[in-house]
Amino acid sequence: MRVGVMGGTFDPIHHGHLVAASEVANSFGLDEVVFVPTGEPWQKSDVTVSPAEERYLMTVIATASNPRFTVSRVDIDRGGPTYTVDTLRDLRLLYGGEAELFFITGADALGKILTWKDAADLFDLAHFVGVTRPGFDLTAEHLPAGRVSLVQVPAMAISSTDCRRRVEGANRSGIWSRTVWCNTSRSVVCTEKSATSLRHNVVRA
Repeated sequence: MRVGVMGGTFDPIHHGHLVAASEVANSFGLDEVVFVPTGEPWQKSDVTVSPAEERYLMTVIATASNPRFTVSRVDIDRGGPTYTVDTLRDLRLLYGGEAELFFITGADALGKILTWKDAADLFDLAHFVGVTRPGFDLTAEHLPAGRVSLVQVPAMAISSTDCRRRVEGANRSGIWSRTVWCNTSRSVVCTEKSATSLRHNVVRA
């Protein structure tokens, strides 16, 4: 069994994530892509992140229409800061030693992978797929040969940060911005809960 693992904060999940997962699944002949929302993203300890349960629910609804997509709670239920090496170890136990794991991440994140916890163990646990957006230049020369692939997906130009920024602008003007609906899953609507903090409600469109 060939399993894609798409880890991320998903704050919010958007079409870029879904298209990237689909493209990688087709390119590598994956049987399944499991989305894994982070519990406590250690690289974002200095910024406000929506509650894990809200991000998990958004991810479940956004991926529900694709039978090849599933969502895992392993990072949320584990507790404490989320590290990719723990994610992969847990999924390895879940899927068994015969399964091939393909960890899907942004190419910009892949460029920093050697700073991640237990980086030397990561490439024994999974093949890493770095998804690039147009105009982003990255080589995998500094990473283990045969354990890293790069795939260009135009939709990765969409970012969660930009989605949140557009929601803030739409709320200030008193109207919904059409571009928010274009970039996020149809089932995911982001709303501003207060002047200082963005929270995300999940509703069916």
